[in-house]
This record gives sequence, C-alpha cells and structure tokens, in this order.
Amino acid sequence: MKAVVAHAAKDLRIESRDMPEPGPGQVLIRMAAGGICGSDLHYYNHGGFGTVRLKEPMILGHEVAGIVEAKGPEVAGLQTGELVAVSPSRPCGACEYCAEGRQNHCLNMRFYGSAMPFPHIQGAFREYIVADAAQCARAGDLSAGEAAMAEPLAVVLHAARQAGDLMGKRVLVTGCGPIGLLVVLVARAAGAVEIVATDIAEFTLAKASSVGADHVVNVADSPDGLSSFAAGKGHFDVLFECSGVASALSAAIPALRPGATIAQVGLGGDMSLPVQAMTAKELQLKGCFRFHPEFFTAVEMMQGKRLDVTSLITHRFGLDEAEAAFRMASDRTQAIKVNLTF
Repeated sequence: MKAVVAHAAKDLRIESRDMPEPGPGQVLIRMAAGGICGSDLHYYNHGGFGTVRLKEPMILGHEVAGIVEAKGPEVAGLQTGELVAVSPSRPCGACEYCAEGRQNHCLNMRFYGSAMPFPHIQGAFREYIVADAAQCARAGDLSAGEAAMAEPLAVVLHAARQAGDLMGKRVLVTGCGPIGLLVVLVARAAGAVEIVATDIAEFTLAKASSVGADHVVNVADSPDGLSSFAAGKGHFDVLFECSGVASALSAAIPALRPGATIAQVGLGGDMSLPVQAMTAKELQLKGCFRFHPEFFTAVEMMQGKRLDVTSLITHRFGLDEAEAAFRMASDRTQAIKVNLTF
C-alpha cells in the first residue's frame, strides 16, 4: 500500500508499506479522506516545530476517516462497509493521567503522526490502517471530508471546555486558520454575544466573517486594529489565541477585560508573555492541548447539524498529488483545509 512519508523539510515521498491485519478488538480501515493539519505543515516545511524534530522517516497525518474493510475478533458495534471517523488519540489507559481522566496527557500516548517520542508514532496518511474499534466513531450520513474534520473540531471543543461558559461572552479569536475558524463556529453555537477575529490574510478573514464573526481585523494592514477595544480596561471576556505567535497575544492583552480568560490553542514554538500586563489585569491563562472524549462529541455535533464545517474544506487532492496538496495547504491566501482523498 502507499503512504505519505516525511523524511525532512521539503522531502515528502510516496512510499510502499506492508498491508496491516487487524487483531482482537481492531478493524482494518480503507482510508477515504485525510485533512492536512498545521503540525503536518510544520513537519513538511520545517522538519518539525519548536524542539520537536524529525529524527527518522515518518508517515504524516492524523485527521482521517475511512471505510471499515475488515474486523478482527471481539469487535462489536461496527459494520464492514461503513464510514468511520478515526480518532488519532490512543492513550494507554493505565498511567496516572489516564486514571484521572486526563487522557490527553497520557504518559504513553500514541498519537498518529507525532515526532514527539522516538521512535516516532507513524501517521495515518496511508491507504489502509489498523485501528482499535474504540477509536472509531460511526460517521452516518457525513461525507468522508466532514468525518475527517472531527479531529480539529475536537481540539476546539476541548479548548472551549478549558475556556468555560461562553454564553453571552464577548470573544476574540487571533488567527483564522482552520482551528481559529472552527473556534468562531463553536463560540457562535455556544452563545457568544460578539465574536471578533484577527489575521493577516484577507482570504481567511473573509471566511471568518462568512462562518459567524461579527467583526474582523487585518492586523497586517492595521497593527493597532484592536485599539478601539482597549477603552475602559478592555472589551473581551475570552481570548482564543490560535496563531501561536507571541505578538498576537501581546497585542490582544489591552483589549481583554480584567479577569478575562486566555485559551492558548496555537502551537508554534516557545512564546514570551507580557506577564506584568497579564498580572495587573488578573487574566487567567488556560493551556489547551489535544483532546480525548471530545472527538466523539465532535462527530455527534456534525451529525446533528449543530455545526457545518463543509465550507472550510477548500481543496481536495489525490494521494499521488500529496506534494501539491501540502504546497496548497501552506498557502493561506487561498486554502483553509486541504484534504487528501484516497
């Protein structure tokens, strides 16, 4: 079978791998769609992010959905031929954090397409993959592309849980990539009374407006575009920082009300923080890292038409066009979520 393998920065290859076979409690999945994530782009463009670097060839991908092709023994609740969204989160279930219900902090996490441990955890951009039945959410009438959006949506649902109740809140979103745009959708569904989004690209800002942002600010054209929200010690109750850029966080601090919550979602390497300004306003900083139970919630919300993510899927490429797909996904002037189709 074919797989998309990163060897180093800008060294992406289509290689052959052995066909896997499902064991007890497992299913063989014929991949249908996979979304290219920001972390995939970091591996492709830079060979890693922060201190996480590629040290060996690694199959990329973790936002995936596919068809159940075969079942191993002891599998119930899944049928061959049905579409499933596949969670990349595979905690051990035995460590202290799993016992506390913090599976996203599992000491022995096996998260698809991650170079954090060594040997690396191989990813899911391949024609077939074996997954635990417990990872699979039945997708029902969702398209394969929608089902593959369950993973980034789960990231945002976890971030929203960290931020707390959004009903009636004024929300600022910095960074309008796929995660930031999903934050706009989720905040609107959760009852936010006002949503303002910032970015440096007109294309992504236009998309933010179309999915529910009340006001958008191009901080490349207007670096002080949030200054009008700084009067009276600030305007916003919650900041979802989705860019991973220190300057975006610093620029947002004056616009936050005293006691506001910062949900740091973006991961782009280390960031320096304006600690004194944050202290003076008694701001609460909440880290947001991955997810676990929110994956199945994401699928249910899409199935129930609570959230429509289809407009965020802007491009589709075949597996053999992976190089072109990654180049397109890197172009924020025309791409939001790029899918590989298998």
